Amino acid sequence: MENYIVSARKYRPDSFQMVVGQDAITKTLKNIIKLNQIGQAYLFCGPRGVGKTTCARIFAKTINCTNLSEDGEACNQCESCVSFNSQRSLNIHELDAASNNSVDDIRNLIDQVRIPPQIGKYSVYIIDEFHMLSSNAFNAFLKTLEEPPKHVVFILATTEKHKIIPTILSRCQIFDFNRISVEDIKKRLEFVAKNENIIAESDALHIIAQKADGAMRDALSIFDQIVSFTGGKITYDETIKNLNVLDYDTYFYITEALVNGDYVKSLQIFDNVIKRGFEASYFINGLASHFRDLLMVKDPGTINLIEVGENIKQKYLTNSSLCSVQFLFKAIDIANTTDLSYKAAQNKRLLIELALLKISNINKNLGTITETQNQPEKHPITKVEEKPTQYLTGSTTTKENTTQAQTSTNTKAGKESLSQGKIGISLKNKLQQKASEEQIVKEEEKKTYGKDLITPDKVESAWVKYAEYESENPRLKAFLNNHVPKQKEGNTYFVVVENNAIKEKLESFRQRTLDFMRTELNNEDFDIEYNVGKASPKVDYKTPTEKFHELLKEKPEIVKLKENLDLDLE
Repeated sequence: MENYIVSARKYRPDSFQMVVGQDAITKTLKNIIKLNQIGQAYLFCGPRGVGKTTCARIFAKTINCTNLSEDGEACNQCESCVSFNSQRSLNIHELDAASNNSVDDIRNLIDQVRIPPQIGKYSVYIIDEFHMLSSNAFNAFLKTLEEPPKHVVFILATTEKHKIIPTILSRCQIFDFNRISVEDIKKRLEFVAKNENIIAESDALHIIAQKADGAMRDALSIFDQIVSFTGGKITYDETIKNLNVLDYDTYFYITEALVNGDYVKSLQIFDNVIKRGFEASYFINGLASHFRDLLMVKDPGTINLIEVGENIKQKYLTNSSLCSVQFLFKAIDIANTTDLSYKAAQNKRLLIELALLKISNINKNLGTITETQNQPEKHPITKVEEKPTQYLTGSTTTKENTTQAQTSTNTKAGKESLSQGKIGISLKNKLQQKASEEQIVKEEEKKTYGKDLITPDKVESAWVKYAEYESENPRLKAFLNNHVPKQKEGNTYFVVVENNAIKEKLESFRQRTLDFMRTELNNEDFDIEYNVGKASPKVDYKTPTEKFHELLKEKPEIVKLKENLDLDLE
């Protein structure tokens, strides 16, 4: 019985041509080899499972190949290539920095790099998980990395480039690996399935590719798992069941219910999702993505922005025909807002159900005017006299409209008078709408600010003036003086308040605060936030008069003192 080899190892690329989804990087590495411009150190960084270590091994094998092909690939026949493929090459050394991250490990490596290669030109050291080295190990490695022996090439691989010190980064050529696209992963899985004589549905492989989240290694591991589950015949239904993901049909069904305003059916579908063991947050997040995809297929220019199989894409086209663009805009907004509020909600299920109720009511709100306007015109003259004044101007029949209707009726009977009436009313409504829009623009133009530089000192000075501006409310003035805004980032400042009640009160006149501060600072970008945080030292916001009367209640003898000394304590 042959030893089983997982697909991630069995189908690991052994040439640049077989590497998936990293065309720019493989082309650059091949040109480096062709032009004989081998550097002393390379840094391969990117997410897990995208080919960093694989490309490092291929590069190490290729630069030592004695019989390169015309396209810059290793021959796989020379002594160096054969020894590498059989995993007995003495020129290529791999080190796991996760378990060899001390200064002593780096010193041993520095001593080892002095030994020249036995076969080929270069000794290649591949250090995986390079960011795991300790700070002292980084510093010990610096000098050798900058000026290694001529026969040494370092290839460093990491998933967290930001953890590597800048002095290391400046000594390396950096290659950023991208996540592999769903389509590229799917094509690779089709190749593997064909080689293994496995029957696999296209939509099932698409689900696996999406689940892998851009990592080819993860995709192949999931593929092996599904093969074991299905016995060699991968179907869409079995894949959905094994991976425990919500199928597309669930979202298609609930979309139909929501578009039709059938909130009962939508709640029943959601209840079924919960009973199947899915988290409510997973459902609402998927629903928001589903509405987004429906919006994308609405236009030929964006239809390629959804990553689904052809069969599923046809279902999206059918499902999207039921939804208006306005419906999808509002549905996406509601679903996304619900997703953001999910963590803070006490009753999470009720939050999702309320979102479904709102979405199911969208078309009713949108259809209030549309449905009325789309009704058959049984009495066109009546429509001229009444309907435009009621639905287009939003008011009851006016004297002007009545006169206009009577005039148009009495002049010339028939189609000519009717069309003139419609044109007159339509023109009037357009003029009213235009005047309203111009008024809004004028009001917005009044509130214009400059672009002066904002500093914390300027903000504090403006805030003190704002406190004086609110002097009619002594408590508010005292509060503002004791809660000066602090800079968050850029032109955004924040004030820490003690509880939600104070925050809500401040939020109620936030626009007034912004108008004053933006005018005082002469900058339209100034913004302020109110955050509930650790209570500040207790500040008494009572007026002197209020303090005096409270003191009198506690110590009545002050009254006698006031009378004896003839004091005016107030």
